[in-house]
Amino acid sequence: MATTLVETARAKINLTLRVLGRRADGYHDLESLVVFADLADTLAFEPGHDTTLSVSGPYAAACGQPADNLVLKAQRALAASVPGLKGGRFILDKHLPVAAGIGGGSADAAAALRLLARANDISIDDARLMVAALRTGADVPVCLSSRACIMTGVGERLSPPLPLPALNAVLVNPGVALATRGVFAAHTVMPQAPALSPQTVPRERGVLIDYLKAHGNDLTGAAIACAPVVADVLDALGAQPGVLLARMSGSGSTCFALLASEAEAAAAARRLAESHKDWWVAPAVFGGRS
Repeated sequence: MATTLVETARAKINLTLRVLGRRADGYHDLESLVVFADLADTLAFEPGHDTTLSVSGPYAAACGQPADNLVLKAQRALAASVPGLKGGRFILDKHLPVAAGIGGGSADAAAALRLLARANDISIDDARLMVAALRTGADVPVCLSSRACIMTGVGERLSPPLPLPALNAVLVNPGVALATRGVFAAHTVMPQAPALSPQTVPRERGVLIDYLKAHGNDLTGAAIACAPVVADVLDALGAQPGVLLARMSGSGSTCFALLASEAEAAAAARRLAESHKDWWVAPAVFGGRS
């Protein structure tokens, strides 16, 4: 009986996001300080079967048809460059909101690549994994290692991992899916130079939060234009006692607030869940691993 392999697909959080310019191919050059939360989907893999995907969990219905899922797209991308790639049965337990700006689908695809690498004795440093990741989606390369770093280009250029402190947070999604393409279309691009470097990102929590206040998310206004409820989420987060910073992640609609302690984050999550019963609300810890 084949051994079932399991990987965790952690939520990606854009602590900062700048749109540096529009490329000739229609994509955008980005700069983002990325961390990963302790909230995740779980992807299991049973090698040796025909390659299939089944999805369960609270957000299974929002995933659409399995054939269109990024998990299978990642498998196809890797199979194109690895002759005789061993396939198998994927089982996705979907707990992260879909089209939410926290890279849920990308994290699932990256987990699939890690599982395929394990099942096929492929080193995690094999260049073919990164090629398959980028072919699958712009956020998949950073999710492959799921470590804090600075992400640039369309997502293919990653800094060395950054040893950032753990950040206590609460995440909120109002239940409105935002298409990344639509948010970018609503954003007016103002060409600008890169501003982040691994050497200047602070490693101490208080200094890091001050640093984040000076580096925002360029897509916030466009996301609010597409889904005004994003402004309501940011207002609700900002009104919580002890909030140090409230911001949108990625292209939205998920937003987060940073607080000084785990207890304060948990209390904020309880209050928000009670006052907005139709929102997805979860306390979380960002980072804390290099």
